[in-house]
Amino acid sequence: MATSFAYFRTTAQALICGCVLALTACASTPPPTGELNAAQQAVARASDADAEQYAPQNLQRARGLLSQAQAAMAESREADARDLAVRSAALAGLAQARSREAVTDAELDQRRAEIADLRQRLRMEDAP
Repeated sequence: MATSFAYFRTTAQALICGCVLALTACASTPPPTGELNAAQQAVARASDADAEQYAPQNLQRARGLLSQAQAAMAESREADARDLAVRSAALAGLAQARSREAVTDAELDQRRAEIADLRQRLRMEDAP
């Protein structure tokens, strides 16, 4: 019995599909330079928001994770570098948020004190 061209076509398609899948599996993900840059910027924003004063533990941990991410990148451990960079950015964001919260709370306390002072002055002026 003669082999048909349909059989060869199906076999060729399967072979091509297998090669494409093999090449796709071998392709690596891009290096996590974007994640590292985002983490560096997040740490810088937290520092600018006075996180050293208001959230020092979070900022210190974020810096440590960023250093670990940079070391992992230098050692070509890209998956570890990506994970560490994302964690660093998250902690730096938390430090920045806590710092902003502390600054806002301090401003609120100051405004409340000013209001109390003004109320006291108004009472003194109303007294005969």
